[in-house]
Amino acid sequence: MRIDSIKNGIVLDHIKAGKSMEIYEVLGLSKLDCSVAIIKNVPSKKMGKKDILKIADKFDIDLDVLGYIDPDITVCIIEDGKIVEKRQLELPEKIVNVVKCKNPRCITSVEQEIDHVFKLADREKRIYRCQYCEAKQPKY
Repeated sequence: MRIDSIKNGIVLDHIKAGKSMEIYEVLGLSKLDCSVAIIKNVPSKKMGKKDILKIADKFDIDLDVLGYIDPDITVCIIEDGKIVEKRQLELPEKIVNVVKCKNPRCITSVEQEIDHVFKLADREKRIYRCQYCEAKQPKY
């Protein structure tokens, strides 16, 4: 199989194997008018297997969403066929409107216009808690 390199765009590397389709959906990549390559189960010395996403266009990517889903992803910005920037992600301190609070008594269940805000409570265990009711958000 041959996947060509991209001239300008973004490469998401070191995605946990099997997570690329989720990331494709969450980032809304189907709405882009460019080539998007999803490469699944690529052999990796570091991870065993990994996924890679190649997007042949630049767009405003939400690094907080990516960091929440998989903080081990590497984001590579490509210009003229060369990597001009490489970003390592980490868990964001706060996520807004990425996931919804599951607590039926939370204010966000009643007030539809309120943002769903979760704050990082435990970095080691990747636990987020609702800003309003303190409900624990399960891992993504």
